[in-house]
Amino acid sequence: MVKAGLPPNDECPAFGELRRGKPMTNDKGMTKSENRRSRDVFFVIRLPRRSPAAKAGASSFGGRAAFTILELLVVIAIIIALAGLVLATVGYVQKKGARARAEAEIAAISAALESYKADNGIYPRGNAADPTTGTAPFNTDSENARADGNPANYVSASLFLCKVLTGDYNADRQIGAGETAKSYFTFKPNMLAPAGGTGNVTAIRDPFGNSYGYSTAYQYDPNTGYNPTFDLWSTGGVISTTNPPDQSQWIKNW
Repeated sequence: MVKAGLPPNDECPAFGELRRGKPMTNDKGMTKSENRRSRDVFFVIRLPRRSPAAKAGASSFGGRAAFTILELLVVIAIIIALAGLVLATVGYVQKKGARARAEAEIAAISAALESYKADNGIYPRGNAADPTTGTAPFNTDSENARADGNPANYVSASLFLCKVLTGDYNADRQIGAGETAKSYFTFKPNMLAPAGGTGNVTAIRDPFGNSYGYSTAYQYDPNTGYNPTFDLWSTGGVISTTNPPDQSQWIKNW
């Protein structure tokens, strides 16, 4: 007997397949389990197999490959090259900073010399008598920048300039009771030699560790020196024994 609303078994493929023991399929011909598996995607990653040579070079520590001698040498060479570049850069920056500092110090000392001239009518000249000894050991008229590029020869004129600008004629880094001359400039400890801030002053020291040059040679003889006022310079760390000296690295006021 056939129930109303349902087709007979031979007219219902699904029922027929079930009765014949066949699983039900969808419109694509896939069973329910096959359709579920088709939605699950699996990725398989195959790792390359290590060659026997690579296995032979493997480190015993953690199974990782060891560095070869050639690789270590390449790394060391790169480190040395980078270190050389860093040192070269640091040296360049230090030299550039020293030059900038020398320029600033020359400008400051020049301003102090202008103040001295405003009060005394002349720039300091070392051919006058030293108030301490009554003699003239600091002859700035004879210091010729055109012919002398050795900072060792600038020491006496540099010391004279330090005494005049500071009022410290004893050069002991302090103004004593008997030293009543006006002070036009206060030198920082690192601007005076010897370095360290102790001991009697021997010269005004530039950032390169040498004495500044000071000269009034042009006032004495226009064929010597450069400025009719005064010459003030640093050799920039270069010592020249030729005449005329190489002034390409000098920091100067002319």
